Amino acid sequence: MNRLILCADDFAFSTDDSRVIAELLRAGKLNATSCMTLRPNWAEDSAMLRDLPDTVQIGLHLTLTEEAPILPNGFTRDGVMPGIDPLTRLAARDRLDAAEIVREVEAQFDRFEAAMGRPPAFVDGHQHAHALPGIRSIVLAITRHRAPAAWLRTCEDRAVALLARPWRGKAIGSAWHSRGLAASAKASGLRCNRGFAGHYGFDGRFAQALPRFLDRAGPDHLVMCHPGAGTRTGDAIAAARRDEADVLRAVSISDMAARRGLAFAA
Repeated sequence: MNRLILCADDFAFSTDDSRVIAELLRAGKLNATSCMTLRPNWAEDSAMLRDLPDTVQIGLHLTLTEEAPILPNGFTRDGVMPGIDPLTRLAARDRLDAAEIVREVEAQFDRFEAAMGRPPAFVDGHQHAHALPGIRSIVLAITRHRAPAAWLRTCEDRAVALLARPWRGKAIGSAWHSRGLAASAKASGLRCNRGFAGHYGFDGRFAQALPRFLDRAGPDHLVMCHPGAGTRTGDAIAAARRDEADVLRAVSISDMAARRGLAFAA
């Protein structure tokens, strides 16, 4: 039976958001979360992730965009790293300093292990920056060294699956952005999810989108989501975080998964 991994991204985006994610994990509404360990509240918030069921996977949400880095680097401006579009352009032009990327990725791994006492169960990236050229190879090498049992997120999926779900433009764009990642991970002795969904417009339609994310599911089907409190100043998807949390509280994920032949361990 194919299995569903329902992952809340952005743990530690704010302490209020962390509380909501931890609540949903304990209620069996999620079975994974990925953590922004560069956030100043991460060390304190990580206590919320202790004593969770063994079925819950805690991963590292490598963050190279829109936040202050742990260590200074040449692509940070006014204390904040660029958004995904400027970072993509820098990566495409080979204008990122590999040594700086290595130091920041290592530092974020360090903070995860210091708080959790173990390597991450999986590794992904904020705005999927981990899949960019020049960054991808670094993430693969460091993950292989520091968390060889971990899997990595890829947005790749079968064309028939991408086309069967709504918001296909975003999904296809992310799949293209991740192209070849699963093959590169396999060559490095690492695994990736097999099946990916979660793109929509952050427009109040999460309740309609969520069941469709489970259509044409892969064997290890990863669905990303972003529930939270939506209280951090400047959060562009604050309303969507609140909406997603409310929807997840109200539905039975296990029943929704079972109707589509998916196992959901929570």
